[in-house]
Amino acid sequence: MREEPRFSPYLGILVGVFSVSTASILIRLSSAPSLAIASYRLLFATLILLPPFLLRRSLRELRLPPRDLLRLVGVGVVLAAHFASWITSLSFTSVASSVILVNAAPIFVALLSHLCLGERVTGRGWLGTIIAFIGSAIISLGDLGLGENNLLGDLLALVGAVMLALYLLAGRRIRQELGLLAYVTPVYAVSALTLLLSSLSAGVPLAPYPPRELLLFLALAIVPMIFGHTVYNWALRYVEAPIIAVSLLGEPLGAILLAALILGEIPHPIVALGGCLTLLGIYLTASS
Repeated sequence: MREEPRFSPYLGILVGVFSVSTASILIRLSSAPSLAIASYRLLFATLILLPPFLLRRSLRELRLPPRDLLRLVGVGVVLAAHFASWITSLSFTSVASSVILVNAAPIFVALLSHLCLGERVTGRGWLGTIIAFIGSAIISLGDLGLGENNLLGDLLALVGAVMLALYLLAGRRIRQELGLLAYVTPVYAVSALTLLLSSLSAGVPLAPYPPRELLLFLALAIVPMIFGHTVYNWALRYVEAPIIAVSLLGEPLGAILLAALILGEIPHPIVALGGCLTLLGIYLTASS
């Protein structure tokens, strides 16, 4: 029998979607290198979750077979690749293009599940996939007219979507065996370590940063990471698939609205058209 939540999962989804929508704006406000932003985001998130992780004795839940422990490490590495590619994409393309394309992860989840796990994709799912790819192509064609850098940003956002899909698939079985803190804390820790080592090997400076940058890093850890991804993952245990599908549309729409209000960034009409088709495809696939 499923455990009753202490708080409303629907409120959790609202909080999660709004919080995740702020990520691209906070990243754009930072002048630090992309790898440094990603490293500190995961490092601070890990440090924030570590006390409740230890107090709840979640470490006991990690007495897993070596194969599952290695899989947990792999999930953290893939999450690091997701953040590295997506955050870098925001240096090259618009917020609208980046957040729409990276949120195409459900499309790649469906495709990878079918190709690698033999899971059936419904007709509705295939229709959503085709529509989403057409929308993505329109976005990329629209951005190509704005310069090659924009196209590179689009490609990086799509790489981020593939990495996010791999993260969701690779961790699916382990998430069912572990509590929320017991799962996300070590995954975030591995991801942070991977990003820190990648930054050092690439010669990306990790210090010193002024207080303003450190506050942005902390805000990224608290708002989109803790109140976004973590709370959102908790809430999704208690709601039905159609609600999940609709909620997936919240992040790109919220990010685009915030980008217009805070950054003055209005999507190009072609990008808006492609974005609408992509979001429709995401909804159809996620709700199939």
